[in-house]
Amino acid sequence: MSDGLLLGLDVGGTRTRALVASADGEALGWGESGAGNHEIVGYEGLQGAMGEAVNAALAAAAAQGNAAGVFLPVLAGGFGVAGFDWESERADTMAAIDRLGLGCPVSLVNDAALGLAAGSTEGWGVNVTAGTSNNCYARSPQGLEGRLAGGGALVGELGGASEIAAAALVAINHARLLRGPATALSKAFYRLAGKEDAASFIEAVTAGQVKVDASWAPLVFSAARGGDKVALGILHDAGRELGESAAAVARQACLSGRPFEVVLSGSLFSLGPWLEEGLEDFLRKAEPDACLVRLEAPPAVGAVILASEAFAAKEPGRVPDRSAFRARLLESVKCLSGAAAVNA
Repeated sequence: MSDGLLLGLDVGGTRTRALVASADGEALGWGESGAGNHEIVGYEGLQGAMGEAVNAALAAAAAQGNAAGVFLPVLAGGFGVAGFDWESERADTMAAIDRLGLGCPVSLVNDAALGLAAGSTEGWGVNVTAGTSNNCYARSPQGLEGRLAGGGALVGELGGASEIAAAALVAINHARLLRGPATALSKAFYRLAGKEDAASFIEAVTAGQVKVDASWAPLVFSAARGGDKVALGILHDAGRELGESAAAVARQACLSGRPFEVVLSGSLFSLGPWLEEGLEDFLRKAEPDACLVRLEAPPAVGAVILASEAFAAKEPGRVPDRSAFRARLLESVKCLSGAAAVNA
């Protein structure tokens, strides 16, 4: 086994997370930083977020008694980057990665691919991510891929926190206009905004004084837990949208009509059952042989698995088989401070 480290990064629209591991799959250190999506922070911000998370992971490894390991070379890196949606963005994204000075083989994918690498048994199937926004990625055993544009509501890809909060805003305004049913969302949203009623809240939103974004989505889940029918409907519809996207990328990868795993990743699935129920209702009819799998590990695990594959491509036979490597990584990451509860 080679002396060195494998590095995995999960770069998101809210947080960036880094995991370092030994070449045989022992998780050594975990680090976090802020948003790294270049659409939000630019490519300099992407580089900064990655560098901060990597340094934090190495420092955490040292603090937990793995000081010897952090001075070893990085053998390979796996990078799942939100905002890397098109090949035209590869050069700029790779330039930001190169400025980290790793000097090793790198695997670069959209962050939606990480859940599949971490959560699927054999590394193929479909991943559905519901976090700040949403995304889906599919891969067949033969390497055929399916993906979304990553454009969210702008291009009709719905189901993440941003889209759920936007749907709640519409429902609140419709209730105010007596166009739709009354909903507990109205009071929850206008109170958070510091307003006295729905009318003053909507006025502030339309005037640009209040911005409703992904961070408001947990209010919809809270209302659903209280039995609010409008909130329940929004979440079920969001789940159905995710199911439609999952079926679409499965068709692109020629998985349709056969058994395959659908990995559910992202923080929203942990907030309640409603997204999963809506997704499952759709897939039960569209892809009855699909099997839902909840990702119970940080997606950065998938990035380390991609790093191991990049290293194996350069040094055949010098890493363990995928199943053994993944099993050890999944088990050992549970012991890392900050990593165990993350799936976002």
